[in-house]
Amino acid sequence: MVMSPAALTAPELELQRQVRAFLAETLPWGTFEPGLGMGAEVNPKFSAALAERGWIGMAVPARYGGRDATAVDRFVVVEELLRWGAPVGHHWVADRQIAPVLVRYGTEEQKRWLLPRICRGESCFCIGMSEPDAGSDLASVRTRGVRDGDNWRVSGVKVWTSNAMRADFMIALCRTGEGARHQGLSRFLIDMRSPGVTVRPIPFLNGSTEHFAEVVLDGVLVSDEMVIGEIGQGWAQNANELAYERSGPDRWISTFLLVQEFIREWPGLAAGPAGSRLIGELAAQYWVLRRLSLAVARAIDAGETPAADAALIKEMGTRFEQEVVSALRELLDRELVCGPQPSLFERLLRRAVLDAPSFTIRGGTNEVLRSVAVKGLV
Repeated sequence: MVMSPAALTAPELELQRQVRAFLAETLPWGTFEPGLGMGAEVNPKFSAALAERGWIGMAVPARYGGRDATAVDRFVVVEELLRWGAPVGHHWVADRQIAPVLVRYGTEEQKRWLLPRICRGESCFCIGMSEPDAGSDLASVRTRGVRDGDNWRVSGVKVWTSNAMRADFMIALCRTGEGARHQGLSRFLIDMRSPGVTVRPIPFLNGSTEHFAEVVLDGVLVSDEMVIGEIGQGWAQNANELAYERSGPDRWISTFLLVQEFIREWPGLAAGPAGSRLIGELAAQYWVLRRLSLAVARAIDAGETPAADAALIKEMGTRFEQEVVSALRELLDRELVCGPQPSLFERLLRRAVLDAPSFTIRGGTNEVLRSVAVKGLV
């Protein structure tokens, strides 16, 4: 497994200080409803404020509107944003996945058109990977792109598509050729306002329809200019992208605020024998996962594609996020009944109980991730 020095350098620590100062000033604690990791609220104004400081699309080359920063620099910024529960939903996918993919595979025209918009926090993206009845098997793609003159016609269904109802664009994985399961796959940039695109919100366990959606693509016309990279390159792109998606702080820090608010609201229980033991165990696991996650960021900066390492971190991290919720509920030993004015801890706990089952599904199930890790690390 990739392991490199995980301690932050002096410039990285200074960046961390700057982000903390920005959050304390721009988003004072108590003036907003904090979110759980990347499931935080959508706030285009906050995204624009981050972009003004150069903290969106950080690793994008300066000539396209970025800062030529490193994956570790982005790690530092993201860790602080998620630790604060900041509303990152508007720019999240564009910053985490789309920008690095375009930098590596996009045409010069695509880079000049899209990357500055991402770096300004303007564009909201969604990812069209998962499909009905396919689980986490991304190679089971039935959405198909068929040649239509100088263009393509894309038809199929994508499911569990986060923020599809707000997105400007989707990058969709489609089958454009024959051959083995991982061959003949390509990715298209689809304007979500195109004729033939239908977005159907999927109700979550609590009745909310703000996050997941099913996207039906019915003969959507896509020009050659909207092909990402080369036709048939889709699977290689996916493997590279998942190293960014699966290894970041968002895969182990989602329930960090829950622990923090538990200590604040239940100081006596947290300081007792059972509470202090639990907090110590959680802190140790946070530290280990953080070091592993940071090591992958440094590997990415070194030009590597640590997909197997990222899969292992995602599997370990999301299980840990779920275990935090279960451990706190067991320690509290009380029903989840919130009064008319529930505290922040109660609101976070209630949300975590509803969201936690999805932690080990989004980005790949544990079973698939273990398979990826074993094949890549053995």
